[in-house]
Amino acid sequence: MKANLIRSFGDSHVFAMADVEKPQVKPGHLLINIAASSINTVDTMIRAMGTDLPFAPPLPAILGMDFAGTVEEVGDNVSGFNVGDEVYGCAGGLGDLSGTLAEFILADAKLIAHKPKSLSMREAAAIPLVGITAYEGLQRAGITQGQRVLVHGGSGGVGHIAIQLANFFGGKVFSTGGGDKQLQMIESLGATGINYTTESVADYVGKHTGGVGFELIFDSVGGENMLNSFEAAALNGQIASTVALVALDLSLAHMKGLSLHVVFMLIQMIHNVRREEHGQILQHLAEIADAGGLKPVVDDNVFSLAQAGEAQDFLNSGKAMGKVIIDNTL
Repeated sequence: MKANLIRSFGDSHVFAMADVEKPQVKPGHLLINIAASSINTVDTMIRAMGTDLPFAPPLPAILGMDFAGTVEEVGDNVSGFNVGDEVYGCAGGLGDLSGTLAEFILADAKLIAHKPKSLSMREAAAIPLVGITAYEGLQRAGITQGQRVLVHGGSGGVGHIAIQLANFFGGKVFSTGGGDKQLQMIESLGATGINYTTESVADYVGKHTGGVGFELIFDSVGGENMLNSFEAAALNGQIASTVALVALDLSLAHMKGLSLHVVFMLIQMIHNVRREEHGQILQHLAEIADAGGLKPVVDDNVFSLAQAGEAQDFLNSGKAMGKVIIDNTL
């Protein structure tokens, strides 16, 4: 099969097309013909940082985590899937798991679900990593009907899914963005937009909550922005963050009695624990999408498998509107 390999870590020029051996199906796994795959920030980090990350794959490596495609072979001890089924998942591109920048992937069936019927392959490929992350964060924070939910970074990959899921779960959703395009996208997804460049935390907490604060905050910006989440949270509020690699003074969180949930969805893949949870979440996300509650925003640019480096550069440029997708059939 054709694959876009890296033989060293570095900039986007390390990618090179190659003919490699097509995987052989094995028990507990599915052999999947990949139609589309999406680029995530963690993919670019692995390529650039290599062994500085503990979950980097050995070289030569096929990167890429998210995909949508069609089942070609079903391994022993796998139930619920048949040849010809359209599926999607986040199942490779780190550790000993070969990735999605290829024509086929051998994927652990626990990490896979049937593709939403209402979405195209490109749209379905955009969901897994960001969808599981947003779903896990909102569920761990205990989202309930009628809660005021603040999503930091609502125009980003995880954030734009979190807005839609928070709406689906019954929240009253608000979201921060830093420009007209971001705010337009946030509003189109069903949240009240907040321009963080012109409104202080105190201003928008007062405006939208009467000074009480938001019961649940999904922080996809993280870092120093965590302090803004602490300030914006209601007493005994819940905060879910995807970017918690930061040293902070937790005094305000203590005085407010806040709960912090750190979401790192790669744990199941890296450590091979509770992988079936990802398949179950993807199944629920497909049901939500088919019910009209979830539709990823996909950038209009089309990249071929051979253009994986260009696709990663485009994501890093900040110019993409929605998820960046590779068409593996081109």
